[in-house]
Amino acid sequence: MPVPLPYPGVQIQEIPATVRSIVGGSTSVTGFVGRAARGHVETATRCFSFDDFARKFGGLWADSTLSYAVYQYYQNGGTEAVIVRLAPGALTASVSLATIAGGVPASVVLEAANPGDWGENLRVTISDPAAGAFDPGEVNQVFNLSVREVDPAAPNDPSRDRLRESFLNVSVSDTSPRALKRVLEQESQLLRLKTGSTHRPANAAHSPLINGSDGSALTATDFVNAADPTFESGHKGLFALDRVDTLNMLCLPPLERTVSLPASVWTAAAAYCEKRFTLLLVDPPSSWNTVTAAAARTGLTSLVSQNAAFYFPLVVLPDPLAEGRLASFAPCGSVAGAIARTDAERGLWKAPAGQDVGLRGVEGFSTTLTDASARLVLSDSQCGTLNPAGINALRSLGGAGPVVWGARTARGADVLASEWKYVPVRRLALYIEQNLKDGTRWAVFEPNDAPLWSQLRLSVGAFMHQLFRRGAFKGQRPQEAYFVKCDSETTTFADQDRGTVNVVVGFAPLKPAEFVILQFQQITRATT
Repeated sequence: MPVPLPYPGVQIQEIPATVRSIVGGSTSVTGFVGRAARGHVETATRCFSFDDFARKFGGLWADSTLSYAVYQYYQNGGTEAVIVRLAPGALTASVSLATIAGGVPASVVLEAANPGDWGENLRVTISDPAAGAFDPGEVNQVFNLSVREVDPAAPNDPSRDRLRESFLNVSVSDTSPRALKRVLEQESQLLRLKTGSTHRPANAAHSPLINGSDGSALTATDFVNAADPTFESGHKGLFALDRVDTLNMLCLPPLERTVSLPASVWTAAAAYCEKRFTLLLVDPPSSWNTVTAAAARTGLTSLVSQNAAFYFPLVVLPDPLAEGRLASFAPCGSVAGAIARTDAERGLWKAPAGQDVGLRGVEGFSTTLTDASARLVLSDSQCGTLNPAGINALRSLGGAGPVVWGARTARGADVLASEWKYVPVRRLALYIEQNLKDGTRWAVFEPNDAPLWSQLRLSVGAFMHQLFRRGAFKGQRPQEAYFVKCDSETTTFADQDRGTVNVVVGFAPLKPAEFVILQFQQITRATT
């Protein structure tokens, strides 16, 4: 629209570009749902390294299959994880500190930052503030607070404390700039104020927090609960991941080392992944103790989602909490890390399998969850049984070591003849769908006519061409690799009346070379 010219001279007008670029997001953000030693409950929390996970969720814990899966994920090249801690029945440790005379209530109650037995390792000290550091009129309100997280093996040895925090000149008054409630919420990893008072707590030295509990073992209803109508809308269990925008893979470690997830949870998780453009990595149930049982998908025959992939068998690796002795673990963490590493090195259109996709830290494989000495080294003939059934084998391959030796989805069985047979093809489609959905949201409520269609073609076409140049599609020319169509043919007058604009996108995926056939012929010397 022309701008009124107030005076003679050169006027500058900036005209916005018509092309809105679509920037591809992450390809390997992995969600983990299960038990952890500490951390916020049913809250999706991002972790960018295992050290970050240890700070927020307590690191490795013998009772947490999730902690081992996350450990294997980062060991194999994972970069970003989203953790949802489930802790049914867990209690938060607390300590009641008597106030100086006249306080109402008569005690200040401090509690651990989150539920769990870990809170009983906290020791709180209350002391007087330094003279002149506060308004004399607040003598009954201001104090110093320090807290130690002790080593349970040596609680009286300060040199072995796991973490210490100190807060000077805090006040029980909610109107103070150093109000205890706000200071702890914003600065402390260890403590929260549960009950305040009009008077500060009396001096105390190393008062322990008590009555913390890790709660009960997990059950299927902690992940999904169809009987509770508020479970999904309240973002409980698996649905806590709704608060994360991008989720590329999902791992659900077993309930316990010897207790597999029931089929109902896997089915619900697969349905959830189809809504979230996510790939579900399915661990082998304990009933899969033979190749025959795995090929028959015993107990999981109904799980045929194109957004799921089976991996078999379990991985055997040293347990850092058991003096390095070998133990069997679910493979989802190791496989997710290997997929993330392949994405970074080659791109998500490369099948996350082959002798270059090694499983770091893995010493071998086992067919059972309880006996780490019962190893299984899959042979070519056994892989020939698993592969047509859509089960991805984990095997030792000579000098290449333990590798992923399969790249099929749960619909990858030969009898299904699915177009989503291969993991890289499905993941590439999910990546494109997610990014185009997010990258074209600007078009909502724009005038539905030729200018909008042109902008959509340019934006989507630029994104697809970028993938083509990176080698994501088959074909030597863009015309052979992909197409983007948005015009009066895809969006008719009736569509415009309904407020609909249709963009048709097609691509030619690169499918993995599962079978490399070498043909040899003996050349007979010609006679002259």
